[in-house]
Formats: sequence, structure tokens, C-alpha cells
Amino acid sequence: MADDHSLSSDPTEQGLLPVEQFTHLEIPVADFQEKDVFQIHRARSTGTMAFRSGGPRNDWVWIQAGGEDSYPDLQGRGVAQLLALFKIRNVFSEASGVRRVALLRVPDPFNCGRFHLASGPIRVGKRRSSREMRIVNIETAIGQAHVIPTGEGQWIVTHRIDLRTFNEIY
Repeated sequence: MADDHSLSSDPTEQGLLPVEQFTHLEIPVADFQEKDVFQIHRARSTGTMAFRSGGPRNDWVWIQAGGEDSYPDLQGRGVAQLLALFKIRNVFSEASGVRRVALLRVPDPFNCGRFHLASGPIRVGKRRSSREMRIVNIETAIGQAHVIPTGEGQWIVTHRIDLRTFNEIY
């Protein structure tokens, strides 16, 4: 977050900030061959609440995880699960800005996020460290991701993704 609109580090003040929760995020993704045309990916996050009389829905999204040094085969992208979307109004600052943030569950990539002929597609799993959940600016989410559960706390990052991302990665 920019320094001029940063939130207080005092937990008491943070607890008094007005917060508004949302259930979906519209992510504009540039069309494959048309730079001026955007598709809207609608990622949902209901937390623990039911979605349309079913269970909770917390979609997976592509995030910009860094440069090509991190997740090299994914061009600096990673996957994360949306757990909450909310807006925080900083009423204690003279600038009184608004932060739109997402709570994400970020898994660890296996094999350093690289494709391997023996293991097949990129796989991710539950983090062993305590930094499994992160709060980030919503601009970190760059599109919807598709993962396939393969066991307790493990997923395959599927190649069945939008054509633009497919071509950037492969």
C-alpha cells in the first residue's frame, strides 16, 4: 500500500476502522489478440456463507506473485484461493483513503513451481509455514485460475485456462 494512505499499525485503531465485505470480484482480463478488448472474470468469495443454497464458494485466482524468478514456468504468476473480499475505510488519516483488499490462502508450489516430465503439470499444496493467508490489494488478482483437488491439501494447476494466459505461460 502507498505510504500516504497506509493503515495504522495500532491494532486498537485497526479494530475501529469501518469494513464492508463483498462476495464477488470483477477482474478485467485483456482479450487474447485484442489489446483494447477485455473479458470480465467474476471470482466469488462467500467465506463460510452458502452460495445459492449450496456450500461456501471461494474461487481460485491467478495472482501476480513476483517476477519470473519466482514461479518461472508460470511467468511470475501464482494461484491463490479467495477467502474474503472487503473494503477498509481509513478514517484516522487526513487523506482518509479506501483500501480494497482480499484475504487469500496461498499454497506452496511443488518442484519450485516448475513443470517436470515425471510429475506432469504444476502442483501446489497447503503451506507448511504460518504465512498461508495473506491480505493483499485486489489488484494482485489478475484472473480466474482453475485447479483440480488431488488429495488432502493438494491441487493440480490445470492448463485449461483462458487462451491469453495459456499463450503467455506456454
